[in-house]
Amino acid sequence: MTEQNLTMLCDFYELTMGNGYFQAGMRDRVTYFDVFFRDVPDKGGFAICAGLGQLIDYIQNLHFNQEDIEYLRGRGLFSEEFLEYLSTFRFTGDIWAVPEGTPIFPREPVVTVRAPAIQAQLIETFTLLTMNHQSLIATKANRIVRAAQGRTVLEFGSRRAQGIDGAVSGARAAFIGGCKGTACTLSDQIYGVPAGGTMAHAWVQMFDSQYEAFKTYCEIYPTNATLLVDTYNTLKSGVPDAIRAFNEVLKPRGITRCGIRLDSGDLAYLTREARKMLDEAGWTECQISASNALDEYIIRDLLQQGAKVDLFGVGERMITASSQPVFGGVYKLVAVEDGRGRVLPKIKVSENVDKITDPHFKTLYRIYDKATGKAEADYITVHDEAVDAAQPLELFDPRATWKRKTYTNYTIRPLQVQVFRGGELVYTQPPLREIQAYCMEQVDTLWEEVKRFENPHGYYVDLSQKLWDIKQQLLRESRP
Repeated sequence: MTEQNLTMLCDFYELTMGNGYFQAGMRDRVTYFDVFFRDVPDKGGFAICAGLGQLIDYIQNLHFNQEDIEYLRGRGLFSEEFLEYLSTFRFTGDIWAVPEGTPIFPREPVVTVRAPAIQAQLIETFTLLTMNHQSLIATKANRIVRAAQGRTVLEFGSRRAQGIDGAVSGARAAFIGGCKGTACTLSDQIYGVPAGGTMAHAWVQMFDSQYEAFKTYCEIYPTNATLLVDTYNTLKSGVPDAIRAFNEVLKPRGITRCGIRLDSGDLAYLTREARKMLDEAGWTECQISASNALDEYIIRDLLQQGAKVDLFGVGERMITASSQPVFGGVYKLVAVEDGRGRVLPKIKVSENVDKITDPHFKTLYRIYDKATGKAEADYITVHDEAVDAAQPLELFDPRATWKRKTYTNYTIRPLQVQVFRGGELVYTQPPLREIQAYCMEQVDTLWEEVKRFENPHGYYVDLSQKLWDIKQQLLRESRP
């Protein structure tokens, strides 16, 4: 999957516009596009950036084969000169992006593309597809992991994901968000997301008795024995039969680590009772896993009700982000070059104020308080502005400009890294486990008020005075 040629996975208008740019003599016009989003899913305080790994694979495999060219020729819309251009097409532009695992906020440039117009336009669909999907799942997974309060969370959603890649890359994104593993074997094979699993109810039903099913499983997998105890009756037969199998198979071998899983019923009550039964039988190290249509709110409520759960398996509500299954990232032109290297800002104006774009080629910074190490605000400047961290920095709320704050004891770092330069990959993608660890570290820099599930504190994303002035000038010039 990482070597697929997905060049034709684009909106058709990208090809018609590309042909139009070519015919109008604008094929080499250098453009700047930003990827950003307007609202955090589930009305949360922040999102998690993910999907860059797949964007890198896509860009590196970007080309039109002969079959693609013949299909486009058959549509009768494209000039032969344009088709000839596509036959040797490759991406030669620059891309900057926020590293995967970084907390991100509305309206800030997550990805910036600088490339000739046809190239920049052509990659719009896939760029949005991968960044929207994986950022959505990583964000949902992070919410669920935080709700579990340090307990293990596994992604169990492959069978209810929206399509093959929804399952495979979704498991990858869930791992970035904090899940410890997945049920999806292919995601392990391709991306290294640890895959695991034990049994389904069918295993128990295949045997003449539940005890025989448990005993056989323990004999075959003595070091990985997690038994599904709710096929018939959790407390009257499931847990007792599991304890009996543990006693007869594992105890003689000196194995004390094992587990049971519940997939139905009142999980708070059943896990409390199961914990008592296991402890009284001496199986204090036996872990209790719970699954069954879980999400962050159910997990939070279960723990508040005293549920004794060590591991949560979360399926469809994570892999589909069912509470808000659209991330809403957009890809907008923000600047062009004039042929002499000057960058000319562009703006999209709308009656809907939220759809007015922030123009120009920009740099995104994050400001941290030196005393606490906490992230205080994000700061967007014009690309050629210098920020001196030794000097006080005044920020203002772009939506309420009278709200201002001056930072003195702070550190500041750029958030984007350069990924492609002149079409060549110049960024080394960290291993997936490092991305996950980085994500956890960066989420820890956020104030608890920003991380609330309900009514989180609004995190500020501010524009520099220079960028603000340019935006206002463009708005004035756009008036009819």
